[in-house]
Amino acid sequence: MSGKRIETLLKQRSALLKELGQNAWLLRGTWVERYSTCMRQGCKCHQGEQHGPRHYIAIIRDGKQRQVYVRRQHEELVRAGLSRSQTIDDILLQITEINLDLLKVGAYDNDV
Repeated sequence: MSGKRIETLLKQRSALLKELGQNAWLLRGTWVERYSTCMRQGCKCHQGEQHGPRHYIAIIRDGKQRQVYVRRQHEELVRAGLSRSQTIDDILLQITEINLDLLKVGAYDNDV
């Protein structure tokens, strides 16, 4: 791999790392919509028209799933954070590919 190609890879990686720093608002989890049936006798929810949807974000912490309620006024913000998490995953994959290319030619950083 030529020195020019290595330089290009290093520049690409630097740009991706900079982009990571600009994506501070992110949420890693899954969007969940839940419907419920109440305890009131004769409520329409007992005939199939359940209450909801109520929104939650499901996250995994210490190997266990936890669902956190999302208030209506925060729904767009939470969805944006979840979307940004996917962007971060894509960036990390690109950085991995670049680092693998750099490893192939021995052009890696010693400041791991």
